[in-house]
Amino acid sequence: MGILVAIEGADGVGKATTARTLHETLVAQGRSAVVIAFPRYGETVGGVTIGRFLAGEIPVPVTPKAAAVLYALDRFEWREAILEAQAAHDVVIFDRYIASNMAYQAAKVPAAEARPLMDWIGTLELSQFALPSPDLCIYLDTPWELARAMILQKAQRSYTDRSFDEHEADVALQQRVRANYEDMLANGPLDPWRVVRATQDGAMRTPDAIVAEILTHIDPLTV
Repeated sequence: MGILVAIEGADGVGKATTARTLHETLVAQGRSAVVIAFPRYGETVGGVTIGRFLAGEIPVPVTPKAAAVLYALDRFEWREAILEAQAAHDVVIFDRYIASNMAYQAAKVPAAEARPLMDWIGTLELSQFALPSPDLCIYLDTPWELARAMILQKAQRSYTDRSFDEHEADVALQQRVRANYEDMLANGPLDPWRVVRATQDGAMRTPDAIVAEILTHIDPLTV
């Protein structure tokens, strides 16, 4: 049975690149690995609807709880694929997982309501939808200024032709997302968490350097 490793962080911190490089490194080492990215744009009911939401195409207000259900539904629709991947591989790498839903939706409510909403989402995904809990959560920590520049370098997204989607364009939201991740780092859930700095001396570290550090957290779990 493989371990589940979630790569987490706010927009523009390099999650997709890190997940891909981690996968390539594990395979080069002779270990079996797979990357599963969420949302599954174009592949699930939840993913299609999320794409429209992030593109600003939903004609009605989307409350934080409604958005949370969509993101959770996207993963629930992929649940069997997750379990099959866990059975077939040494390491399953998530490019965003449950913590992302918690951090982003809780960033849309008053601060006093953030933790209760995160707990509600955790119960929805882990208990009601019975999604497997990650064995390790990696938080990629990147200063917002660099992260914003990284967003502009992203390839064309399937769900929007804009440089920033609805979440990426909201600077205040991004700051609250970061605060929510810091809350989870300190208080759980989804332990264990490990922080990996994506920058050094004001510049982005290489993907190989980031992955080398991540492997120091993965290796003890795969012995």
